[in-house]
Amino acid sequence: MKVEEINPYNQREEKGGQVEAMFDSIARRYDIMNTAMSLGQHKLWRNRALKAALKALPDKKIHSVLDVATGTGDVAFRLQELLPESKITGIDLSEGMLQVARKKLLQLPLTQREMIAFGKGDSLNMPFHNSQFDLITVAYGVRNFSDLKKGLAEMRRVLSDDGVLCIIELSTPEGSLTKPLYNLYSGKIIPLLGKRVTGDSRAYSYLPESIAACPQREEMASLLKEAGFSDVNWKSLTFGALTYYIAK
Repeated sequence: MKVEEINPYNQREEKGGQVEAMFDSIARRYDIMNTAMSLGQHKLWRNRALKAALKALPDKKIHSVLDVATGTGDVAFRLQELLPESKITGIDLSEGMLQVARKKLLQLPLTQREMIAFGKGDSLNMPFHNSQFDLITVAYGVRNFSDLKKGLAEMRRVLSDDGVLCIIELSTPEGSLTKPLYNLYSGKIIPLLGKRVTGDSRAYSYLPESIAACPQREEMASLLKEAGFSDVNWKSLTFGALTYYIAK
């Protein structure tokens, strides 16, 4: 089954609306769950991926950055720390997640707040000009796209010709020992933890299902090339539980 066919709640309604409702439901507890289910690794993963993305842009002045599926804004805030002179835009389908991001934004000094903007937006039909951004990031978002190929092509459209796309996504370990342990953890423990912390067990049953169905590693790299990226590299971390992609 394709990842676009994996829905959070049912097969009757379109995926985008269900994804929006799911993240609205878990928004207040999303950051806690990220820390718990990644065993505290998510910040390390994020920093490794962003460091690789910036390394791919060593000689380019980065004026504008887009964080797609920004959620509660953690990647956007980290980007602002790394690129204090760049304008950071974060978009997401979920107003609930954006409300959390905006509350965090208010805690920053004014000079930093002025460099970050959050808004509701559809990753398949973004309200931006062609070649508008020097760097685009999307963390844990592409498997939620209702049309993956269209979402990748849309990010290619709004990325400058010499810009970089950084995708951070959960993936399935391939080792003979780590894979069954991962399947037990993601298939049994995470849904139970998700129900206890957020009250929405289905959201965290959808998580391993969507990870398993999402194209990974070389398959994702091939889709990125189909979308118009000519230089694509990927690296898996923590025994393959996460993979990031750097595409130009």
